[in-house]
Amino acid sequence: MPTCPRCRQPVDAQAITCPYCRTALKAYGHPGMPLYQAKGEEFLCETCIYHEDNTCNYPQRPYAKECILYQNRLQQNLKVSYKPGSSSLSGWLRRNSTWLVLVGLVVISLVIALRST
Repeated sequence: MPTCPRCRQPVDAQAITCPYCRTALKAYGHPGMPLYQAKGEEFLCETCIYHEDNTCNYPQRPYAKECILYQNRLQQNLKVSYKPGSSSLSGWLRRNSTWLVLVGLVVISLVIALRST
């Protein structure tokens, strides 16, 4: 069960506000959308991927303390840097399998065409 970021009391996963301290937990009117909140005095924009690539259109930018679009760039870098099998032959074959099939079809077509003449 999730906890409130302010009072640390357990709250329902679908709760929009904390029943104990009334802190907003979800975006107003969108109970399925999480509301990210900054800890301490730092702003969310300092670590957000949308602020870094200048695609953020949030009105409180760059001083947002809460946001529904926040994506931590440090976690994004971790996701991108780990690619299973990317340094092996099997990883290369998996990534380029479509091209290998097309090249194989072209070679087979050429062999058939040369035999029939």
